[in-house]
Parts: sequence; structure tokens; C-alpha cells
Amino acid sequence: MIRVLIADDQDLVRGGLAALLGLEDDIDVVAEVGRGDEVLAAVREHAPDVVLLDIEMPGMSGLEVAERLHDRKVVIVTTFARPGYLSRALDAGVAGYVVKDAPAAELAATVRRVMAGERVVDPKLAVTALTTGPNPLTQREAEVLRTAAGEATVADIARRLFLTEGTVRNYLSSAIGKTGARNRAEAVRVAEQRGWL
Repeated sequence: MIRVLIADDQDLVRGGLAALLGLEDDIDVVAEVGRGDEVLAAVREHAPDVVLLDIEMPGMSGLEVAERLHDRKVVIVTTFARPGYLSRALDAGVAGYVVKDAPAAELAATVRRVMAGERVVDPKLAVTALTTGPNPLTQREAEVLRTAAGEATVADIARRLFLTEGTVRNYLSSAIGKTGARNRAEAVRVAEQRGWL
């Protein structure tokens, strides 16, 4: 039996995935959690072979959790078909990345293939990632853009990140140029859409 843990903050989705996988003769859903910061304890307690993670969860994102689960086979199951998320997931060592609108049978097949040592990536997303290219933002530019989301002023950003206002302006200018945006709000939107933040 392949022991599976499911982490998704949406009860209906989590329950649906568990019910679908529970119909498979060779898959046993041993635990379900609704927060990213509950995953590590659940992994220690239930010792799953494969961990299915949503990306956006309270407490800790699926990508952050994946970075801490190097001894487990991890599959990202998400609505976010963003090339930047795929790149970050692969950098974290995940074994699979599938989108939630994939056919149900595909998820069970992915769990089996990952268990067999394969790496499984949604083919359409893989093509998009190849055509979009890698994330051009440095870690600091991404951090400044994340902080700039919303109504934060340059002074606010500088204070939060312990930078000078001039340095913040330089990072914002560079990020705006790299995203091809006209202003910082558009740069944040582009970076989020591509999964770079």
C-alpha cells in the first residue's frame, strides 16, 4: 500500500482528493491536514510515503513545506499553473506537480509513478515554463516586490526590510524593468501571475 498524506486548506477539496484516492486498491490516505504548519508533525506521526501539498495554505506555504521534506516524495497539487511556482517546486526537490483540473485518474497515476521513482510534471505547465523562462528577479528584488504589494510606501518598505529608501527605489526600478511592467503595482501583478513571488 502507498501511504499518502494530503495537505490542503480547502476542506471540500481535501476531502474530495481523499475520497478519490481512497477508491484505489493500492493507496491508503493516512492523514489529512488543512494548514501548512501542521504537515511536518503529521508526517512524523503517520509516516506517509507520498505527501500531496497545496501551495497556498495558512501557516506555511506548500513550497516552504516541500523544502523541509527532503526525505519524502512530495507532489504539489494546486490550482496555480504558474511557471515560477513550478520552478521553485522543482528547486525544492518535489517529485511531482499537477494542477487540480487534471482528470482524477491522473492523480492516482501520479502517486504511483512518483512512488516508482519518476518525476511527474503537468505537461502543459512544463511547456509554459520552458517558453516563459526562468525567474529574472533576485531574491532581494522579489522580497521588495512582495513587501510593495498593497499600499506600502517606499519609506514603509525601507523600514520593514532595513534598507535605505534609495536602495528600495533601485530594487523596485530593477524589478519593474525585469518584469516589463510600467509601475510597481503592475510589476507585483506580473511577478505573482508568473509565480515569482
